[in-house]
Amino acid sequence: MSIVKINVLTVPAEQREVLEQRFASRAGSVEGSDGFEWFELLRPVEGTDQYLVYTRWRSEEDFQKWMDGPMQAAHRGGAATGERPKPAASGSTVWSFEVVQQAAPKQG
Repeated sequence: MSIVKINVLTVPAEQREVLEQRFASRAGSVEGSDGFEWFELLRPVEGTDQYLVYTRWRSEEDFQKWMDGPMQAAHRGGAATGERPKPAASGSTVWSFEVVQQAAPKQG
């Protein structure tokens, strides 16, 4: 079964809009990756300053290929010229899970 990666981003209130705009502008950058299955950016509603970036992959190998290639290149953008913007998040932790059960809505 699939694997899930959840990146937990600590985002100060004044940086929320910046973070959401950056994710909106990257739309489509992961969707074409081999083994990619799903993405969601989850905004906290109450009691926390942590956003969750949920991605689902066919395998750990597919995730690692994306991490070592397209993701790394995207996060390096502008670094060589010193134009890289300040990170919107003040902290990041990645959680990893294997999908052992799943369900979808019944059709019909």
